[in-house]
Amino acid sequence: MAESNYVEYRDGGYWVQGTRVSLDSLVYRFLEGLAPDTIQSECFPSLTLEQVYGALTYYLGHRTEVDAYLQESEKDYATFRERIRHEYPRAKRIDSILRSAEVHKE
Repeated sequence: MAESNYVEYRDGGYWVQGTRVSLDSLVYRFLEGLAPDTIQSECFPSLTLEQVYGALTYYLGHRTEVDAYLQESEKDYATFRERIRHEYPRAKRIDSILRSAEVHKE
């Protein structure tokens, strides 16, 4: 992974440098069509506009690498969800929670 003042790779994922905000959460909103200033003001007001632009610039400059990571993460999540369904077939609440998490995934 290339060095960046705005993005770091830690704990198996990409994060906005020095924060608990995942790069995933910014990228998904960007891909939904939100502008960087909207992402900052409405979704992540704890970030500065510079951090949002910097993280998105990192994404655009490393798109192949980050997109591959995002695809793998989605596959891992689907595998996790199927394992939970299999191990706890009567736990309908878990399925409801997982569906809710998909809607609010960050």
